[in-house]
Amino acid sequence: MPAKGQKRKDEIIEASKKMFIERGYQSTHIGEVCSKLNIARGTVYQYFGNKREILFAIMEGVEEELDDIFDRDDLFEYLDDNSTREDIVLYLNKRVSRCVKTLISEPIIIKLIFKEIIGIDEEVIDRVSRFNDYVSRVIARDIEDLKKKGYYKERNDSRLSSLVIMGGVLFLVHEYIKTNTDVSDPRIIEDIVDSYMNGMLI
Repeated sequence: MPAKGQKRKDEIIEASKKMFIERGYQSTHIGEVCSKLNIARGTVYQYFGNKREILFAIMEGVEEELDDIFDRDDLFEYLDDNSTREDIVLYLNKRVSRCVKTLISEPIIIKLIFKEIIGIDEEVIDRVSRFNDYVSRVIARDIEDLKKKGYYKERNDSRLSSLVIMGGVLFLVHEYIKTNTDVSDPRIIEDIVDSYMNGMLI
């Protein structure tokens, strides 16, 4: 997509996001997004068929970010034979920190997960469920890779461990949004990783 087209698409997404949060999904209409941006309806329909597609584009963007954060090639490059337990904890701290920052930058995702966006329909609820499954699978894959390299205890269930980590991070970000606490503070991230990893790392 040409740069100008991508810029316009991003503007539509940003304007819609704010409206979904402030007014609710059901109460937000494409026409209002157009008025806010001073564009014709046809411009929106060049990029999105309806407001549901806008919402899904937001989730896809976050999934792409998280996929980049939990990149397997990066992990394998880092896990050489000389990596110590402390090296791994530091590396995981960086990954979790990036994950938290990504979620903080998209509060609509957290509000959707905690069902705080008014008026979402069953199709959106199903998409949010698939988003949660996706994130859980990505983290579980990370854990499996660490197991193969001998850094995680074999008896730890990767899927369960990923749900515990994901649940903790999502709830933490949710609390940040509610209380405006600086959850990106490195000490908080270190505590998260330390709390979860101490029981799982060898």
